[in-house]
Amino acid sequence: MDRLNWDDVRLFLALAREGTLSGAARQLGLGVATMSRRIERMEQVMQSPLFLRHQQGVDLTDQGAALLPRAEAVELSMLALRQDAAAEAEIRGMVRLASIESLISPVVLPALAPLLAQNPGLDIEVRYGPGPVNLHRHDADLALRMIAPDSGNLTVRRVATVGFGLYGPPDAPRPTRGVTWPDTETFDLLRTWTRAMLPDAAGQLMLNTLEAQVAAVRDGLGIGILPHFLARRAGLHLLAAALPDGSLMERPVLLVTHADLAASRRIQAVAEAITRQLREMRQELIEG
Repeated sequence: MDRLNWDDVRLFLALAREGTLSGAARQLGLGVATMSRRIERMEQVMQSPLFLRHQQGVDLTDQGAALLPRAEAVELSMLALRQDAAAEAEIRGMVRLASIESLISPVVLPALAPLLAQNPGLDIEVRYGPGPVNLHRHDADLALRMIAPDSGNLTVRRVATVGFGLYGPPDAPRPTRGVTWPDTETFDLLRTWTRAMLPDAAGQLMLNTLEAQVAAVRDGLGIGILPHFLARRAGLHLLAAALPDGSLMERPVLLVTHADLAASRRIQAVAEAITRQLREMRQELIEG
């Protein structure tokens, strides 16, 4: 009996339902001789005849008829097992992503569109905030950042580079006012670039979103240091692509997750989708 397996049960059910060796063999994609040989083997293992052979086909013996409901129960169990395995293979559940503001519309949403379409059980929450996100406290499962975390059990991957330039309005005289970020630690590097590029700026317009900065420059309120890909899409005029010392203005895009979550199927799927989208846009993100 230890030699009996699910495949034997499958053949037994097919023959019991079809009533002929040729019909059962055709259903299972086997040869008639193979089908006959394996049924005989099963009867030897069971030490009991399961079918009565006659010219028209086969009928179940009393022993075979007694076995039929148990074989059908095995079939239902295998079907349930397959369904459970398929459900486990699906990407489902909640993933919380903290993103850089400028990447949500052009990168994150296009990356997630096919993933969400293929996985209806997947929920994604995308957050933007200028301050740091605490992955240890599970404020988010994944984070797109430009500043590397300095501690913790985190997995950090550099997935792209964003280039910046000094931009002015598309068809207007160059304003003298600078458009920049508020004076907070999060924006220190960007404010340093602004000071280097606009030492003689006639005042500042400080805005804490890139969308507002792009709009302010487009409307002629000032000039500012903006990501190339956003400024280019807005039709802004590139005034300078490098700092006065010749160095480029670039920042890394880092994908950060807690190491304990790195093996999660749903988190891996979101991370891979975003990484793929960023790599496809690599040149667009860095070039002025």
